[in-house]
Amino acid sequence: MLDMQDEMNRHVDEDWLERGREWYRAIWIECAELMDHYGGWKWWKHSTPDLDQAMLELVDIWHFGLSLELARGAARRDIATAIVTAWQAPPPALEFLVEVERLAGAALADRRFAVGSVANLVAACGRDFDDLYRTYVAKNVLNVFRQDHGYRSGTYAKTWGGREDNVVLAELLGSLDSDAADFRARVYAALEQAYAALEP
Repeated sequence: MLDMQDEMNRHVDEDWLERGREWYRAIWIECAELMDHYGGWKWWKHSTPDLDQAMLELVDIWHFGLSLELARGAARRDIATAIVTAWQAPPPALEFLVEVERLAGAALADRRFAVGSVANLVAACGRDFDDLYRTYVAKNVLNVFRQDHGYRSGTYAKTWGGREDNVVLAELLGSLDSDAADFRARVYAALEQAYAALEP
């Protein structure tokens, strides 16, 4: 995943490591989006958790967290070891929204990626690391697809037939074999087909 993240970041900025981006900021902003998809915090209106979209937000957080760790300059093997260690021994889990706040707080207060909180939140969604990995790969492909189709220049249409591309991606994942050796290529091809159908 670290290699895929570096590849994606270089797709946006070849010199991304030298740019000093505020990856911690992206983490806490995504935490707010995660809360919205999980629901339950807006006491003034009804909401139902959308766990598929919550997982996609967790993957967005994972993207930014991996970027934060890579930008610190440690060897990838050391980063991977630290991530595995934190994932396997997370802090005691808190209620979902409070856990999201702990994750955001680590990003805000310490500019740190709280891997253990992500592990707790993934588990609270009824998922595991394999699910995070599959969703990460698919979202990584979507991010590359967005860049290839004008996301940075502003020409990319993020809404496809009235639905956000994340929703389309979640639907596509249900029809693709994530264990296939060419899973990334299949996701890209499926996105290409769905996006082309939007064009007049």
